[in-house]
Amino acid sequence: MHDHDHGSPGHHHDHPGTGARLKLSLLVTVVFIVVEVIGGLKAQSLALLSDAGHNVTDALALLLAWFAYYAETRPPNETKTYGYQRAGVLSAFVNALGLIVLAGFIFYESYARLKAPPAVNESIMIGVAAVGFFMNLGIVLALRAASHGDLNIRSAVIHQFGDAVGSIGIIIGGVLMAWTGAHWIDPVLSILIGLLILWTARDIIQESLNILLEGLPKGLRLEAVTGAMREVAGVNDVHDIHIWSLASHSHALSCHVLIDDLPPSSSEAILRCVNEILEQRFQITHTTIQFEHVGCEISEAGCAAVRVERRT
Repeated sequence: MHDHDHGSPGHHHDHPGTGARLKLSLLVTVVFIVVEVIGGLKAQSLALLSDAGHNVTDALALLLAWFAYYAETRPPNETKTYGYQRAGVLSAFVNALGLIVLAGFIFYESYARLKAPPAVNESIMIGVAAVGFFMNLGIVLALRAASHGDLNIRSAVIHQFGDAVGSIGIIIGGVLMAWTGAHWIDPVLSILIGLLILWTARDIIQESLNILLEGLPKGLRLEAVTGAMREVAGVNDVHDIHIWSLASHSHALSCHVLIDDLPPSSSEAILRCVNEILEQRFQITHTTIQFEHVGCEISEAGCAAVRVERRT
C-alpha cells in the first residue's frame, strides 16, 4: 500500500515585492555596468574593468533569479511532473560556473599588467567604486529577506555582497596609489577580486550540485530522520529510504515503513503522525511512503547494498 503526502504545487516561499525588487536591482546593475566600463577605460584601471565583469555576472544572476522566481511558481504538468522548482537551482549553478571562467580571465590580465603597470586615474577609480559600493549594499538590503531558504536569490545576494566588499578594496587601493604612485596595486587588486569571485562561487556550486545530483539536503542526517520516524507509535521499522531536494527550500522523501496488519483507518493515523514529524522537524513536505506488513525482499536487498557501500 502506498500513501502520498504532497506539498502545494508550485509552492514558493514568497516575500512581498520580491519580483519587483529583482527587476529594479537588475536595471540598476545594468546601468552601473555601463558607468563602470566607461570609468575603467578612462582611468585605465583593470580593477574597475574586472569589477565590471563581475557585475555582468551579477546582472545575469539577477536576471536568472527573476526568471526562476516566477518559473518556480508554475504548476506541474504532464511532462514536468514536479513543476519548475529546480529552475532556480540550475540557474545558480550555471551562474557560478560563469564566475569561475571570469576569474580565470582576470588572473590572466592581471599577470600581464603586473609586468608593465599602466598609469591609473585614481580619482575616477575611487569615485566609481564608491557608487558601486552603495549600489551593491542597497541591493543586498532589498533582497536579504527573500534570500532565506532560496538558493537562487541567495546566490544573487552573495554576488552583490562580494561586489560591495570588492568596491571597498578598490577605494582603498585608489587611495594608496594616490599617496604612493605604486600603480602595480591595480592589478593586485584585480587578483584579489578574482579570488573573491572564486570564493563566492564555491559554496553555490557545492549546494546546487548536491541538489541536482539528488543528494541528502544540507543540514539533514539520514539517521536522525529514520530515528524520528521509528519513534512513531505503530512503526516497526523504516528502510529503503531516500531523501532529496526538489529545490533549495523544498525537500522530498520516499521509503518503506513496516507496520502491523492494520485496517486503513488505523494506518492513516500512523501516516499522519509520520508526516507531521517530517514536516515539523525536518521541513520535508513531499513524501511517498509505502506501508508493508511483512519484510520486502527487494527493499532488504537495497538496504544491504547501502550497508556494503558504507563499509567501503
